[in-house]
Amino acid sequence: MILNYLKKQKLTKKEKNHNKKLAQERVLNEKFLSILKRFKIIACHYRNRRKRFGLRFNLLAGIYNFELKNGF
Repeated sequence: MILNYLKKQKLTKKEKNHNKKLAQERVLNEKFLSILKRFKIIACHYRNRRKRFGLRFNLLAGIYNFELKNGF
């Protein structure tokens, strides 16, 4: 959880570093989700069999990892 500061009491260096790390992770997660939304499995209602949702989601994550590794 990102820490807030009060008007009279500022955040310490440790708290600022903690917030910065969380913000960096959040940016990476949001970027990953935006890329997965290209495939419409997250952006729209999933209308196929629920058994295959995990398989297809893992397949899309694998494609994303492949693109990261090969610089697409």
